[in-house]
Amino acid sequence: MGRGVSAGDGGALLVVGDVVTDVVARHRGPLAAGTDTASVIRTLPGGAGANVACWAASAGCGDVRLLGRVGADAAAWHERELVAAGVRPRLVVDPRAATGTVVCLVDTGAAAERTFLTDSGASLRLGPADWSDALLDGVTRLHLSGYLLFTESSRALAGAALVAARARGVPVSLDPASAGFLARLGVDAFLTFAEGLDVLLPSRDEACLLTGLPDPVDAAAKLSRLVPLVVAKAGADGALVARSGSVVARVPAVPATPRDTTGAGDAFTGAFLAALLAGAPPEEAAARGCAAGARAVERVGGRPPLSGNVP
Repeated sequence: MGRGVSAGDGGALLVVGDVVTDVVARHRGPLAAGTDTASVIRTLPGGAGANVACWAASAGCGDVRLLGRVGADAAAWHERELVAAGVRPRLVVDPRAATGTVVCLVDTGAAAERTFLTDSGASLRLGPADWSDALLDGVTRLHLSGYLLFTESSRALAGAALVAARARGVPVSLDPASAGFLARLGVDAFLTFAEGLDVLLPSRDEACLLTGLPDPVDAAAKLSRLVPLVVAKAGADGALVARSGSVVARVPAVPATPRDTTGAGDAFTGAFLAALLAGAPPEEAAARGCAAGARAVERVGGRPPLSGNVP
């Protein structure tokens, strides 16, 4: 079976990944060690997989489904938030672990850079028993959160989902998710898994880490010899689209005034996948991804706005 990179023709998007609670602390300037740092703190729904699903729905994908694992402590809240965002969730409630939590420390200076403190909790306790091939019924594209690769059980689930999707001819995309976790997993292990993918959506740093090349253009080109379509997200520098060993498009960023960059990459990925499902070519889909990323950095948290919510 060939591995296509053509645009989709509608249908459902299934996202498999993490659902977590984000505690976003926005502060200005360096943290004051050993004492207080004045901050504005909000508790919000998050998780890279869940965020991608919400942004895909916001971008017009009419059938977005999400498989994730949460604790009983916040299962009902997360389900309500996902449904309100237009996503059809299938949340496995973990009997022992609490919902994953990420503390996002956001410096409110010009770059709005963020640092994450991550307790994966139930989110990466997904396992093969949580997967069913029937989850792919009616699905046109499968997207895997890269966080799944960072524990043995969720990596096994990701592998099972990938095999099932390939057997049905469903294209599979993956976002590596975290350069820090990626370094711990090991480049070789990640690239072995990536051989089965149709689309890879790394950040600039992740692309360089995976290839050992300092130039993101060279890195994206090299990765596209392994994965048919590579879209490297470069923040304020836009995105690179690479195929067959060369960069075929450089997509400019959309100007934005950042407040919180937490969900920018997820917004890009969700809008990109929604565009592919609507039939857009990869270059146009990347442009829509850049536009969504710009919208994301101008609000606090990793999700698109819901009607009646204040950013």
